[in-house]
Amino acid sequence: MLKVSKGLEGHPEIFYSIQGEGANIGKPAVFLRLGLCNLKCEWCDTKYTWDWTVYNAQEQLVELSSEDTEHRILNFNCTYLVVTGGEPLIQQKQIIPLLESLKNKGFFIEIETNGTILPDQRLIGLVDHWSVSPKLQNAGNSKADREIDAVYKLFNTLDSSHFKYVLQSETEFGEVQQLVKQHNINPHKIILMPEAQNKADLLMRSRWLVELCKSGGYTFSLRLHILLWGNERGK
Repeated sequence: MLKVSKGLEGHPEIFYSIQGEGANIGKPAVFLRLGLCNLKCEWCDTKYTWDWTVYNAQEQLVELSSEDTEHRILNFNCTYLVVTGGEPLIQQKQIIPLLESLKNKGFFIEIETNGTILPDQRLIGLVDHWSVSPKLQNAGNSKADREIDAVYKLFNTLDSSHFKYVLQSETEFGEVQQLVKQHNINPHKIILMPEAQNKADLLMRSRWLVELCKSGGYTFSLRLHILLWGNERGK
């Protein structure tokens, strides 16, 4: 069984939208939002999937079988699936049967992960794109929790991965540069994105972040869903 986030009306948070960020920005996609996370990011915009000091897990999560989840995904007639969270790799063994079935139906599969959990080899073979978003100090997690050398090493070897860093201020660019050097990451794998949960902050931070991307040879990513709908669930 999969622990899936509930939407605002109590239905499983499986919805059809566009990928709002990262390497596949702008593409129509079905999103599957799983519950649970192993980090506690201060600026997380999906705390309802894991922060049980504020939210009630029984009210925010629903258990679905792989068959029920697949049926709901197929209803959207779109073969691009984004598995997000929370942290999807907490439930990686549970999602493998679902992804195997969808892969056999021609799906392109992307997983968004915080880069702290090693994926199973079977899962690696099913995923077309890994959107790896290691956290910087600004998220409030300890270095030991947010930076796992073995996971960095694995994703750095995969052609199917990008590293997406979220910045709140220009001063954090040095931290990104240090991580890129430390883990010997190809600049073409690096995507920088502004942390923002409203349009005003998004546009303000994007202006200086674009210049930093130009200076480092990195890719800039907007957050289209914030620009279009704000911090609205299921968009």
